[in-house]
Amino acid sequence: MSEMSKNSLFPFAPTPKPPYYAVIFTSVRTEGDDGYAQMAERMVELAQKQKGFLGVESAREGVGITVSYWKDRESIDRWKADAEHRIAQRLGKEKWYAAYRIRIAKVEEERVFERR
Repeated sequence: MSEMSKNSLFPFAPTPKPPYYAVIFTSVRTEGDDGYAQMAERMVELAQKQKGFLGVESAREGVGITVSYWKDRESIDRWKADAEHRIAQRLGKEKWYAAYRIRIAKVEEERVFERR
């Protein structure tokens, strides 16, 4: 982790020098909350405890985009199979998402700019 990332004023995940992996979760929500906010918060808490988790960035305005960063594919596979995460996945399909896509990418290069 770079010194700049550790002391950043910006809400970026403090990722290490590449290579590492990114899971890009893009979604369109259904109407209403129906417990979504609480579950989303819990999933971030749980992901942070997973071996190989590096960080997360998220934004929502119409389309939601959450990018989580992982040390390797094995860490991603463990997270996908986590029992509590599996429940959230099922509930997402049943009530919280109209549509979503998950993309997994290997990050080979990172460039940083931060105005100080």
